[in-house]
Amino acid sequence: MHPYTEFFPRRVAADDLDCAPLLAWGLRSDPGTPVMRFGDTVVSRGESRRRVAQLQRWLGQLGLTRNDRVAVMLDNGIDHIHLIYALILSGIVWIPVNTRQRGAGLAYLLRHCAPRLVLSEPRFDAVIAEIGIADLRCVHLPGLRDEQAQVDLIEADVAPQDVLGIIYTSGTSGPPKGVLFTHRMMRIASEAALIVADVRPGDRVFLWEPLCHIGGAQMVLLPFLQQATLGVVDRFSASRFWEQVRELGATQLHYLGGILDILMQLPVDAAPEPRTLRIAWGAGANRQIWSEVETRLGVRLRECYGMTECSSFATVNLDATPGSMGRALPWIDLALLDDHGHEVAAGEPGEVVLSSRVDGVLLPGYLDNPQATGDALRAGRLHTGDYARRDEHGHLYYVGRRTDSMRVRGENVSAWEIERVFAGHPQVQACAAIGVAASIGEQDVLLHVQFRGAAPPWADLHEWAAQRLAGFQLPRYYRQVEAFETTASERIRKHLLSRDVSDAWDRLAAQAAPARRTG
Repeated sequence: MHPYTEFFPRRVAADDLDCAPLLAWGLRSDPGTPVMRFGDTVVSRGESRRRVAQLQRWLGQLGLTRNDRVAVMLDNGIDHIHLIYALILSGIVWIPVNTRQRGAGLAYLLRHCAPRLVLSEPRFDAVIAEIGIADLRCVHLPGLRDEQAQVDLIEADVAPQDVLGIIYTSGTSGPPKGVLFTHRMMRIASEAALIVADVRPGDRVFLWEPLCHIGGAQMVLLPFLQQATLGVVDRFSASRFWEQVRELGATQLHYLGGILDILMQLPVDAAPEPRTLRIAWGAGANRQIWSEVETRLGVRLRECYGMTECSSFATVNLDATPGSMGRALPWIDLALLDDHGHEVAAGEPGEVVLSSRVDGVLLPGYLDNPQATGDALRAGRLHTGDYARRDEHGHLYYVGRRTDSMRVRGENVSAWEIERVFAGHPQVQACAAIGVAASIGEQDVLLHVQFRGAAPPWADLHEWAAQRLAGFQLPRYYRQVEAFETTASERIRKHLLSRDVSDAWDRLAAQAAPARRTG
């Protein structure tokens, strides 16, 4: 009896909550069952098995063996997913690279992980060459060969605790850290996605998120955990979203950041009939428009909380309580602690600290970063740096990052809570709140705003917010931006935002001199 069977079913023989046995079994069974659809192309298990086996032999011809590191810089697509399968079965360490990376960011990642090989596409050749890393070996994926003899899969000797991949954090507040992501962590993330997204036989799970992010990576095993198909698109597109949903017959949508806010800006009559979407699951749903989102998109929202470091998921909201990230998943123990390590009272914010009764749920560490590993992992528990509060009914509510909070007039202020309110303004496309030095006291709030169409007068925007935020949460400064630089999961890179307020609209100065009211 394995300790995890209380939470996860044993699906295949020799299964130890691992990826390779499940994947090999799935690719060898029911050859006509579809795995994924990309555009008009539907790929069966039999076709996937053939392609994966060919890729495994090609990787071997390149001299790659178990535990070698391979950086992968590819757009979403059939070959990309087949390559991930081949790497998992071969025991080769997969290092996903955001295709939007350029310059110093790309150079940092590739120098830090030191891969034996970079697998890419021709359109990224110049981007990779420009970073000037000597002896960096770059190769393009080959096409599918029409071989007479059927080649079989190779199953390397890998264990659940072996590193499957190195997944770099988004780096919204500094250099990204390389999460050592094991085979067991990938399996748990996939099993959790099955539960959280309520994946049923015949479902088509919409995969738009880049595979360099855990939100996309956790989906690639779903067709072998359930009789479901991946509906894959190359990237998120608001203008093509409903068309893609209709073509794929998508039943589940994963969301992050402001994705739901973007979709709510689409015309009311844009959704196709009949409606196929059933569940939208992810993080960052706006409490103020929760019911409107469910009605407009025709879905039930399942707000979650998690991070790559804890195998993606820690909580899920199954009872549709607006704004709540729900309760801890059965295999997760979640505590909210103050700065002295004591549990906080109901309603008070505390740091989210995670542990698990299942071995291997938490990351073993960060690549070549003992300081970050020691800060995160203490006495077998993961200190997330995120803050949440719990109401009297046990529902959890996200407050924000430790590094993304401000101290204003003696109050702890969550940037996330400010941004969620402003995201509900009809003319706000996106926004980001940061703390800046105050002339009196601790900090003031500076809000960067990207508008949709013409910008309203700042005073009008501020007055709108004053009806929805506490006084200490209201920004003092406002600055308009044309666009934000974002991560692969559409999160704003706040550490790149200017803290200079000399060109920002200052509400206190405007109140003292009404004539300066401008938009």
